[in-house]
Amino acid sequence: MNLGLGCVRRQVCWPFGSVLDSRHCVFALTLLTLLMQVVVEANSWWSLAMNPLLIPEAYIIGAQPLCSQLVGLSQGQKKLCQLYQDHMQYIGEGAKTGIRECQYQFRHRRWNCSTVDNSSVFGRVMQIGSRETAFTYAISAAGVVNAVSRACREGELSSCGCSRAARPKDLPRDWLWGGCGDNLNYGYRFSKEFVDAREREKSYPKVSYESSRLLMNLHNNEAGRRAVSELAHVSCKCHGVSGSCSLKTCWLQLADFRKVGDALKEKYDSAASMKLNARGKLVQVHNKFNPPTSHDLVYIESSPDYCLRNQSTGSLGTVGRLCNKTSEGMDGCELMCCGRGYDQYKAQIVERCHCKFHWCCYVKCKRCTKIVDQFVCK
Repeated sequence: MNLGLGCVRRQVCWPFGSVLDSRHCVFALTLLTLLMQVVVEANSWWSLAMNPLLIPEAYIIGAQPLCSQLVGLSQGQKKLCQLYQDHMQYIGEGAKTGIRECQYQFRHRRWNCSTVDNSSVFGRVMQIGSRETAFTYAISAAGVVNAVSRACREGELSSCGCSRAARPKDLPRDWLWGGCGDNLNYGYRFSKEFVDAREREKSYPKVSYESSRLLMNLHNNEAGRRAVSELAHVSCKCHGVSGSCSLKTCWLQLADFRKVGDALKEKYDSAASMKLNARGKLVQVHNKFNPPTSHDLVYIESSPDYCLRNQSTGSLGTVGRLCNKTSEGMDGCELMCCGRGYDQYKAQIVERCHCKFHWCCYVKCKRCTKIVDQFVCK
């Protein structure tokens, strides 16, 4: 039977003139399948954060070709795009929010969440099941919950509106529960449906690396969503004569996303190393620690060496990174530069200065230039 790759039942003649038997053909097909999978996996829905098409007018009714052309979407995500086209802008905003928060949280680390292109976004480093990958999946899923929940509240989406969360039991009886809160319930459910679609439509042997990576991704996606849910709080506004606050109206409000990033960064620092057992379940490598909950981050591989550029792992290295000469932390020149030393040079910076408050009500500043010492890793 011809398989379209020059493979026949007994012998195969490749363009280079060599002859392969059927066993070699099977091996070649398997290798090609794996290579194709790597190419597919190199693209991600994160690319929606980098896509210039993310404008509301682009998602018009019936614009199915647009969904099929968006880079990085799996088949399930493309179907959701066709059903919820007005959501796509906010998925992109959620991904962008997650990327920015990742870069803030890791700004003083050797791996600083750099984006490398518009399709894979983070490059090959995400193909390693490290704790950095765990954080990236979590913060991205959290970003989608955040963006979609707020878009519902602002009336930007046709299928949702203000929050319908139940009145908290501990809210004083004379306070009103209403207003227009962030629709966390809808944002959570939609994020789960969209972000997890890529993993849920895959099928791998139960005990395989691919299966363990799939479980890791799903776990960390959920941890990110739960971080947003945990930090949501009741916000209230006073009503009354002359600000007496005799009456309050309260609603559900999401926390500032920086708090979500801080919480997930703590989860990153305490992430659990996992492995696949004989039943195809993720279990802890070190049993002496408490098992991770659905709120914790998990990883299955050690982090690569981020000191030097490495094309195979995707590490960009720290050559040329700014460092702090006086710090003993990760941003210090000794650790950031991995012992290679650093160069010092003068740089001119412009900053706000001589700020004055003017009644009423604004602050006016001058712009001052000064020369500072900067240190860069060799």
